[in-house]
Amino acid sequence: MTANTSGTTAGTAEQPRGRGGAAGGGRNPGKTPPGRAGGSTTSTDRLARLLALVPYVISRDSVALDEAAAAFGVTQKQLIDDLNLLWCVELRAPDPYCPIDLSYEGGEITVTEAESIARPLRLKVDEASALLVALRMLAGIPDLQDRDALSRVIAKLEGAAGAAAQVSSKVAVEVDARGDTLGRLRAAIGAGRRVHLSYYVPARDENTERDVDPMRLLVVEGNTYLEGWCRRAEAVRLFRLDRITGLTPLDVPAQVPAGAEPRDVDAGLFRPSPGDVPVTIELTAQGRWVSDYYPCDSVEELGEGRLRITLRTPDTRWVRGLALRLGDQGRIVSPPELADGVRADAARALALYDTV
Repeated sequence: MTANTSGTTAGTAEQPRGRGGAAGGGRNPGKTPPGRAGGSTTSTDRLARLLALVPYVISRDSVALDEAAAAFGVTQKQLIDDLNLLWCVELRAPDPYCPIDLSYEGGEITVTEAESIARPLRLKVDEASALLVALRMLAGIPDLQDRDALSRVIAKLEGAAGAAAQVSSKVAVEVDARGDTLGRLRAAIGAGRRVHLSYYVPARDENTERDVDPMRLLVVEGNTYLEGWCRRAEAVRLFRLDRITGLTPLDVPAQVPAGAEPRDVDAGLFRPSPGDVPVTIELTAQGRWVSDYYPCDSVEELGEGRLRITLRTPDTRWVRGLALRLGDQGRIVSPPELADGVRADAARALALYDTV
């Protein structure tokens, strides 16, 4: 599908028409619609809303801002933020290129020149295969809700993909044996119970023990996290499920403090502080996993599978340990004093073998 969702015709440099016209609040300024309006939403909630918003307006020719906000259970301000984001979205597809014109001038949302929305979606072999592999992996998760619906989706996609589906049948992805962690956490959240976690902290290369009052499960940047009140840190923390090495539900009610705020993850998880040390590491193709496992400021392709990444940390000791474990799969480029420290660590380790 080709779409350039904007407040003006694609290719101009004007501001979106709705940004001026909607400032007055539409037909019912200041009104907070029912539902979850005003409350916290996750990036998953917002993505679902953005995907549904344009077809919703198209099916009605035009919709008042307050009416659309009430339908999606958000405030008018949140809806305007969504419209401004859509105005910046540009989804390219093979020619012909068909922009979409979006406006909310005068409190009325309209979408025109949206013929590309009705165009049937055509998946390439690699796209269909990747989607089918992901869906089958999802179907293998224990305690999955709506498994029957997912099975029907897979069957329909296999039928529509035809020969493309045969490629995906040669690929199998096994869910980690600890996959019951997700189901047990869901049960703990549903029952309002505290859990005890054994959790691996890569920044310190150690396993920690802590009691956590679960708040919610969320998916950010492709990884599943438990958000909860950590009794050890006395603060809200996120725990990546693939780093939970042990889980024990406790016969204790979860008691999340009234002032505990869910974390805003729309802008990502990484929150560097001014005092953090920037570290640049060059990785071989075999060391690329580092960019997936640690939050990076930047990732640059160097060719032949090599990467140059920059990450920030308040404590460089774990980076020295990481560099030693990488061996010839990566090297620290900067800061130079950190690279010198790793070189000295490696020399001391090699000297121990010389004395044997």
